Amino acid sequence: MSKIMAVNAGSSSLKFQLLEMPEEEVIIEGLIEKIGLEDPNLVIKYQGTKTEKIVAASNHAEAVEILLKALIDLKVVESLEEIDGVGHRVLHCGEKYTDSVIMDDEAINVVDSVSDLGPLHNPANLTGVRAFKKALPNVVQVGVFDTSFHLTMPDESYMYAVPYEWYEKYHVRKYGFHGTSHKYVAAETAARLGKPIEELKIITAHLGNGASLAAIKGGKVVDTSMGLTPLDGLPMGTRCGTIDPAVIEFICGKEKLSVNEVNTILNKKSGYIGFYPASSDARELRKAQAEGNYKADLILRMQAKKIVDYIGSYYAYMGGCDVLVFTAGIGEKSPETRKEVCSRLKEAFGVEINEELNSTIYGKYAEISTPNSKIKVLVVPTNEELMIARDVMRLGNIK
Repeated sequence: MSKIMAVNAGSSSLKFQLLEMPEEEVIIEGLIEKIGLEDPNLVIKYQGTKTEKIVAASNHAEAVEILLKALIDLKVVESLEEIDGVGHRVLHCGEKYTDSVIMDDEAINVVDSVSDLGPLHNPANLTGVRAFKKALPNVVQVGVFDTSFHLTMPDESYMYAVPYEWYEKYHVRKYGFHGTSHKYVAAETAARLGKPIEELKIITAHLGNGASLAAIKGGKVVDTSMGLTPLDGLPMGTRCGTIDPAVIEFICGKEKLSVNEVNTILNKKSGYIGFYPASSDARELRKAQAEGNYKADLILRMQAKKIVDYIGSYYAYMGGCDVLVFTAGIGEKSPETRKEVCSRLKEAFGVEINEELNSTIYGKYAEISTPNSKIKVLVVPTNEELMIARDVMRLGNIK
């Protein structure tokens, strides 16, 4: 048995899970939030109990020390030497790594060199890596990238029809995100169906406050909906998704705003919340929709249409589809979203779901398509932390 830490370091937060491997059981999980701000807070879930307390964490190094001390104080481990590996969620690796990697000095330099592609996330992710390397210098550290799973896309899928020198000089292209989730649910789908992933054409729909789709043929991504940044693709909780880029200049002129100000609006004040300012939570929009709110209903229909647009194009590009997979918060827990998407796919693609079964599925695995459906439809809960832990075991050669 091995103990593997899965870590997601944000600009002012540190989320973690400690897993028992290869049993794949969560021992303890939690987060430290408001790092470097007033009253940082430690939240821990352990043995069915949730505890919170204010801690003194002025930086990520201190947060890591607090976390590791808590593991010993709670007797989760007798010694830090019991931790066999640490896996870090890292946003961006540019075009360098098609797989997770051991975070040695070279890998750290690579991630640092592409921070302009992930300016909010990469520096914070590296802060977490450096803090854990300092605290646990003899423990293997692995970087698991949001983008690497998508790097199998062919050039016709990832290139933009802009001056080619932008790609050569600045690496402007589609990268895609949520790769760890898409990779996990695709592998889980193949395992559940008892078929080699190499024989399957899968469309994965990671639908949460952030949302993306991926077309996976023979275990490799051939297209995905997010682009250079996570702003592209579907309308989301606060993001606009794909729009005519000329909208930016148009609104800059009309509202006397800078490009940065409009970009902030497109990232943080659009999507759900742009139509329903009370909330970007899909559950709240569904309530408003049920109460007859036109704008909440409209943005939900717009999102469903866009999901179907991508599914239709992926179906054509892959030459068919064996399985459609719903995952993440909305995908796993919104029967309404699954029903609406699948109903729009019925006439053209022969998709049929058991609506009674679908209405009961909330956050658990299920095959919700009927035997007559020409495409299987599954709900597969994602587990990015487990995917991270598996990669640590594999790359660290840990038994």
